[in-house]
Amino acid sequence: MSESLIKVETRGRVGLLTLNRPKVLNALNNEVIEELAQAVRTFEADDNIGAMVLTGNEKAFAAGADIGAMQSWSYMDVYKADYLGGHWESLRHIRKPIIAAVSGYALGGGCELAMLCDFIIAADNARFGQPEIKLGVIPGYGGTQRLPRAVGKAKAMDLVLTGRMMNAEEAERAGLVSRIVAVDRLLDEAIEAATVIAAMSLPSVMMAKECVNRAFEASLSESLLFERRNFHALFSTQDQKEGMQAFVDKRKPDFKHS
Repeated sequence: MSESLIKVETRGRVGLLTLNRPKVLNALNNEVIEELAQAVRTFEADDNIGAMVLTGNEKAFAAGADIGAMQSWSYMDVYKADYLGGHWESLRHIRKPIIAAVSGYALGGGCELAMLCDFIIAADNARFGQPEIKLGVIPGYGGTQRLPRAVGKAKAMDLVLTGRMMNAEEAERAGLVSRIVAVDRLLDEAIEAATVIAAMSLPSVMMAKECVNRAFEASLSESLLFERRNFHALFSTQDQKEGMQAFVDKRKPDFKHS
């Protein structure tokens, strides 16, 4: 049997997903994304998992899509197959938080996959970029859409039109990366962050994620109403009662995720 393209582990209430194509710097293709989508959906359905971490290896998170596989495709090949749709698009609908732990190259589809996660923790050797313009195409998995929302129009135009890479420090300054850590601390830092999140009330975490994402997809007035209604809804949960009682009692809450 061939080796799995995605290694799957659990660390307490954290699901760990590792891209596993080291010989091609974790280049992405339909098979990788299908396996990743299935693994993520399994964690999504598992009540014992509260957050996930997606990572690669020290050399590369993912160095892009598999160019060798696609270089001979035609328009009708990619259109009829809905390339970058299907399982690729399904990852956008995961409700539990996913942290991208990025070391080495996150380029093209790799950068786009990292941006699809809820936030990025980068090793100090990380490199981000959208080099598709150098291949005679453009980003097709969110690089022209999520990147401007993360770093602003000017920086996104710079990266998309020149195809240059930016290092971890520039990515953090631009707002693409939430924090930078040493390479040997990356996975520990990401799992620690995911463990903190997974210890919170899961309904609150999922609603918080939905509300933050809504900020980029609706007007301010509609987003504020969405936020307020979710805030109201959480008063129907047992975790709200426990969380506020624990605060009054000056103790750590014991959330039941209900």
